[in-house]
Amino acid sequence: MKRLTKKEKRERMARIVSRLEERYPEVICALEYEGDPWKLLVMGRLSAQCTDARVNIACRDLFTHFPTAEALAYAPLEAVEGDVRQCGLYHVKAQNIIDASRMLVEEFGGVLPRTMEEMLRFPGVGRKVANLVLGDVYRIPGVVTDTHCIRICGRLGMYPEAEKSPPKIEKILAELIEPDKQTDFCHRIVWFGREVCSARAPACDTCPLGDLCRHKESVDGKTKN
Repeated sequence: MKRLTKKEKRERMARIVSRLEERYPEVICALEYEGDPWKLLVMGRLSAQCTDARVNIACRDLFTHFPTAEALAYAPLEAVEGDVRQCGLYHVKAQNIIDASRMLVEEFGGVLPRTMEEMLRFPGVGRKVANLVLGDVYRIPGVVTDTHCIRICGRLGMYPEAEKSPPKIEKILAELIEPDKQTDFCHRIVWFGREVCSARAPACDTCPLGDLCRHKESVDGKTKN
C-alpha cells in the first residue's frame, strides 16, 4: 500500500474533520464539568486510566462535598479518596487534585493559567490534560492524545498503527489539523470512537470515514486476496 505524503495526509485530514463536523455539529466535552475550569482540571486528572463516564459519576459526589477549589484545596485526604476511589489509583489521584486545587488558589488566585508551561506545574497534569483544559477554557489550539485519538488516527493512516507515544502523536497531528479545528476535533473523535471505531470491533463496513481510512483499505485488500 502506497505511503501517504504529508500533503496527502493534510488533505485527507481536512476531509475527515469536515465529515466529523457534519456528524457531530454540536460537540461538547465528554467530561461534565459544567463550564467550571477548575472542575475540568480535576476531572482531567481523574480520567487517567479511567472512563469519562466513571469520572462523571464519581465527581457528582466529589463536587457536592467540595464545591469549590478552596474547599478541595484543604479537604481531608481520606474523604477525597473515598469519593474518587472508583476512578482507580485513588491514593495518588486524590493527593494530586488536592495539591492542584491548593496551587490554583494560592499561586494563581483561583484563575486557571493560560500557558502550557504553567499548566504542567500542576501535580499529575501532563500535556494531554493541559491541552484539554487550555482548549476548552481558552480555545488555545492543542491535540488531546487520548486513547480514542491515538487508536483512530493510527487506523486512518496518519502514522503507523503500532505508534502509541502521545508526545510523538501530538506533534504529528498538530501539523496535520488546522489549529482552530484541533480542540473540537479531539472531542468529536472521542464520540466517533465510542459509536463507530471502537477498539475491539470497529464498524468498518458502515464507517462514514471508510473511504479515507488506511485500516479499511488494508482489511478490504486482505478480503479480496
